[in-house]
Amino acid sequence: MTAPGIPWDDNAFRVAIQETLDAFIDEQAARLGPLGPDAGRLLAEARSAATGGKRFRAAFCYWGYRAVQDPGGHEPALLRAAAALELLHASALVHDDYMDSSDVRRGRPASHRSFETTHRDNAWDGHPEQYGAAGAILLGDLLLSWSDQLLRTCGLGPDVVRDALEFFDAARTEVITGQFLDVSSQARGDSDPETAMRVLRYKSAKYSIERPLHIGATLAGAGAELRSALTDFGLPLGEAFQLRDDLLGVFGDPEVTGKPAGDDLREGKRTVLVALSLSTAAAPEASLLEGALGRTRSPSLSGSEVGLLQRVITDSGAPAAVEKLIAELTDRSLEALGTAPVTESARAVLGELASAATQRVL
Repeated sequence: MTAPGIPWDDNAFRVAIQETLDAFIDEQAARLGPLGPDAGRLLAEARSAATGGKRFRAAFCYWGYRAVQDPGGHEPALLRAAAALELLHASALVHDDYMDSSDVRRGRPASHRSFETTHRDNAWDGHPEQYGAAGAILLGDLLLSWSDQLLRTCGLGPDVVRDALEFFDAARTEVITGQFLDVSSQARGDSDPETAMRVLRYKSAKYSIERPLHIGATLAGAGAELRSALTDFGLPLGEAFQLRDDLLGVFGDPEVTGKPAGDDLREGKRTVLVALSLSTAAAPEASLLEGALGRTRSPSLSGSEVGLLQRVITDSGAPAAVEKLIAELTDRSLEALGTAPVTESARAVLGELASAATQRVL
């Protein structure tokens, strides 16, 4: 995709990953097509779930490999391996949207809502909501299964793929456990920043950047020393990346995020941003925010209520504290990258990716 002195073409990379995913789903469609229109609906939702996004996880996997060596003739196989991370991500998003009762993902109806609409429009028996839930659970499971299949059959050597699967397994275990930590924290109404940071680390940070780097580097034959250096770079960067997402979830422009403004507040998410707000806001404002977080879907917060809560969070000083933490984590990450034993082309592009991951606009 690039070489020393040649700029990283992230648009071309995203196109290549999308083409790789489309080709893989075409392979699955050839197998599942004979099962009829129901299988066709599942495949259509799979295509939708695997379309779009920044492709950060694929990019960090790709450049984890190139931190060790150039792929040469193995480029198509490396793209398939990197695309496997995007299927894992799509699976997590489908399940997360259902658990959070989200309506929208990337400007389109969330998968469970799309299945609900199909049921309702066809006036089928039973409850549309139950059909939507079943569809989303099965779709997320299917995407998770496909992610494993795509990595195992990527076309790289069986020994390095076997070794990389160890880190892929770790990523799946961490993100699923992190998701359970999240729903448990919300159920208890936990509001301390330490708990929120633990959820952030395991639900998002590790599988977004650190593990993709490990997988890519291992596919290139890297050992423990380089993987450790990539952790020093990738883990704080993953935390900064998710903290930026937390800010976007409250203050982001729907045109950028693909979700309604303040959606994290409507879903009652106990993010680091919210935890810091609750710990620093004056008592009446903290009580207002706490009460709103417990109101998810009963009824949903109005636009004016979201605006009021945004002001409470801003006045608490939490957004400035999160920005400071993002800057500190990013600096720590880039300092580690500066001394990591990686190729110079990878050092340059990983620095660009670090900026793109942490400096997305609100």
